[in-house]
Parts: sequence; C-alpha cells; structure tokens
Amino acid sequence: MSNTKYVFVTGGVSSSLGKGIVAASLAKLLQSQDFSVTIQKFDPYLNVDPGTLNPYEHGECFVTDDGAETDLDLGHYERFLNVPTSQANNVTTGRVYQSVIEKERRGEFLGKTVQVIPHITNEIKKRMQLLGESGDYDIVITEIGGTVGDIESLPYIETVRQLINELGDENCVVIHLTLIPYLAAAKELKTKPTQHSVKTLMESGIKADVLVCRTEHELTDDLRKKLALFCNVKQEAVIQSIDVDTIYEVPLKMLEEGLDTVVLKKFQLAPKHPHDLSDWKTFLSKLQQPKNTVKIGLVGKYVELQDSYKSILEALIHAGTKHLTAVEVVSIHSEHLEESNSQQLLEGLNGVIVAPGFGERGIEGKISAIQYVREQNIPFLGICLGMQMAVIEYARNVKGLSKANSIEMNAKCETPVIDLMESQKNITDKGGTMRLGAWDCSLKKDSKLTEIYQSDAISERHRHRYEFNNAFSEQLFDADFKMAGWNPETQLVEIIENVKHPWFVGVQFHPEYKSTVSKPHPLFAAFVEAALIHNRS
Repeated sequence: MSNTKYVFVTGGVSSSLGKGIVAASLAKLLQSQDFSVTIQKFDPYLNVDPGTLNPYEHGECFVTDDGAETDLDLGHYERFLNVPTSQANNVTTGRVYQSVIEKERRGEFLGKTVQVIPHITNEIKKRMQLLGESGDYDIVITEIGGTVGDIESLPYIETVRQLINELGDENCVVIHLTLIPYLAAAKELKTKPTQHSVKTLMESGIKADVLVCRTEHELTDDLRKKLALFCNVKQEAVIQSIDVDTIYEVPLKMLEEGLDTVVLKKFQLAPKHPHDLSDWKTFLSKLQQPKNTVKIGLVGKYVELQDSYKSILEALIHAGTKHLTAVEVVSIHSEHLEESNSQQLLEGLNGVIVAPGFGERGIEGKISAIQYVREQNIPFLGICLGMQMAVIEYARNVKGLSKANSIEMNAKCETPVIDLMESQKNITDKGGTMRLGAWDCSLKKDSKLTEIYQSDAISERHRHRYEFNNAFSEQLFDADFKMAGWNPETQLVEIIENVKHPWFVGVQFHPEYKSTVSKPHPLFAAFVEAALIHNRS
C-alpha cells in the first residue's frame, strides 16, 4: 500500500481566487523541504479537455510533453516546481463520464445500473489516486475546480469525502480557499460568506482542515479567532492570502503564514530538511529590482483576456529577470492593425511577439505588424501561427507571391505556402487531434538558434494542424530567409530565421510552455536580450 499523503484544495464564495497559485505555492514549500510533490487539477465541466474551448471562455490551453491539452493551472504547477506534468495531472468531468460510458458499452459493469455513486465517484477516485499509487510522490495535491455548492462539483466533493474515509483522516488534508470581502461603507472585513461556504462543505460531509483567506486587508487576531471558532478549524490553520504584486511572492507569503507547517503537522510528518528557497528568493529579488526596462508588443486576437496568453506573459517575466529587465507588455489587438496604422501602434517598441491562434480573424493585422518590424529591424518572435504569418508576409512582400496564404484562411488560395498537415486531412473530430506534445527538432549548425539553445537537437511542445508547405521551399528560402530547424522524421519546418535582420525568428512550436522560474526558456531569454540591445541603440 502506498504511503502517499493527499491534499485537497477546494474553493468557496467566488471563483478566480487563485486555487492554482495556492496549490503551487504549497507544493513549492514542500518541495523545498525535499518532499516529492505533484499537483493535479480536476475540472467540473463536460468538455473532455480544454482543447476545444475558446480562450475567452477558459484562458489558454496548456500542452504537456505527452500531448495532453490541459487547464492553464498546469502551467503554474510546472513554472513553480520545474517538474513536467502529464495527461494524468488534469481530469475533466467529460473525460470521467466518457470513460464510464465506454466501460458500460463494453459490458464491464455486468448489467449493473450505472450511477453517479458508485460508478462515477469510483472513476474519479481511481484517477485521484493514480499519481499517488505510482510510488513517485510523498504528497499529491489535488485542486478541485469551481466553487463548493456548484452542482457540477458535487461528484468531486463526494469522492473526496469517500477518499478521506478510506485513506484515513491522518493521510488527508482539506484546504478551503475562500474570500473575506471588505465592505468600504462599513470599513470592515466580513466573515459571513466564508462561514456559509464552510457550512456548505460540511453539509457534503467534509470538514476543512485549513482556511486560506483571500483578502485585500490584513486579518486581525480577533478576526482569525472568529473564523477559527465559527469554521471549526484551529487558529493556526487560518491562513491569510493577501493581494500581492506578483504571483511569485505567494510562496513566501504562505511560508510566513505557516501553511506548509500546518499541513505537515496534520500528516504527522517532520520536514526532511530546512526550507531551501534561496534560488526562489534570488529570482524574486531580481524581479522586484530591475535595472532596465523594455517594451514588448504582443499582437494577438485574444488580448482582452490576459489568461489567453498566460504562458507567454510568464515566460517574458522569467526571461526579463535573467537580464535584470522589467518587461512591459503592450497588448495589441490584431484586428485593429493594418498597413496604414502599423507605425502608429508599433513605433517605440523594442520587440514584437506575434501570438498563436486559430482562424481568419485578425490575420491581415498580424501580417502588417510583421512587415513593419521586419522593415524597421525591430526584434521579432513569431509563435506557431505567428511563424506561419511571417512566412506569408515574406512570400507576399519580398518574393512577389501576392496570393500567398494559408489553407486555414482561404481553402481555395492559389499559393498555399501554409497547408494542412498530411496526417490531418482525413480528421473530422476537432478535440485532441492536432499535432500535440513534445517533438524533436534538428537545428542548422550555423544558425542563431544553435547558439541560443547551445545544442543542435532540441525537443519542444506543439499544438497545430497546419504547416509550412515544403513545395515552396525553393521559391521562399534564400540567403536571407532560412529554414533554421526541422523535424528529423517528417521534415516539417519548425523554425524560420531572417539572418539579414538583427533578430527575427519564427517557431512552429510553443516555447512558452517550457519556461519556468528556475529555467527561463532560452528563446525568450535571447529575445529579451535582443530587445534590450534595441532599446540601447
């Protein structure tokens, strides 16, 4: 039997309180004491995964090495812990029901009536314990999406109740993240919403062991005593989570509050050694005391919602910190860009990223932006669709292929320099069918990329259906515009580079997914360095 301990993180009162950041912060504190920790996210929606969700609905879709399209919280887990996640780290209600229904169709339930209890809860239980039973982890942290009281969350809450009963109270900790709102008119913090939230949790048969209270103002001792009394927790287990300037401060705030101490005490575990957070503190010090500033334009079609490009924004923070540089991101909606206003919107920037995306909306704006930065020698990084747009821009404006386009934007285009991948042509289902996960890439030995990566063979994560059409290689690539990286198996073009330009790189993959606090991605680090040079010139 596994000795793994389980932490369950639930939410109450309001959504978007930061369960993922609290879970990642706790994991970081436990990891810093030499415990082996992983985090998993259980989402209550019926989509099988976030792959088909609009970024406006759910933020970005994060992709793991093994090709899972997951919730963006897994990005936080990886950035904090510097440990890759996998398909097992994110489960949705859709996936749970799909699995149970497939088993029923195969006759695995031997004629039993299939019900939420026990069949759905058993499936959730199996998946909640999957990582713990591997024997690789001392502690598994499970974040339950949504808020307590949501009808969608009920099967998960019931499963947690069953697991606590089966595993033993000493092997489980329930952390309830809640909101303590401040009423400006009364000039006081109110605990009643939290009391009701904890009561709702208790009605489901679960007692909160720890309260993490999201607040804009310091909690007084009297208020902590009141919460402890009314919510049936120890006063030391009332943890304040006050608003901070950056999410990277949260682990140190949780350390001050003793969150990990309370959890280990409940588990009857002693720290393996004192906290070692020296690297984290160094990173935070650099982040908070930059010596330089650069302005980076982020051109995309979902810029109204920051979570749509969360991994890119965090990768820029990591890269900036490496160079003691604050990165000021200027969001530019691609639909608002055109040739006539490109200079007005892009002038004064030290670098431009053209972001990933799908569909025709905003495409011409992205092409206009790329033309401007190419002609004005502004550092450029094109990611996935951004790389494809850089190919189209060069084909149209330098090579004279005025009809150049992508099959994605115009199925009947005369010059399809970007085409649907051969393996995608007979696919009709949209979910989980793109080219996903980590793929190998060989780099040209004389390219800028070999110098950046300090290697001529890399592996990066992908999420796309369309690719550079190799039939146009001879027409497009020349002494200035080169293929700098390719997949050794399929010969798919992975990286393009304009060597005539000070720093102009387009990549078919998503480098932002692999950037972490302890290992800023080399491509983003090199891009920020180029922006810094541009700023000084």
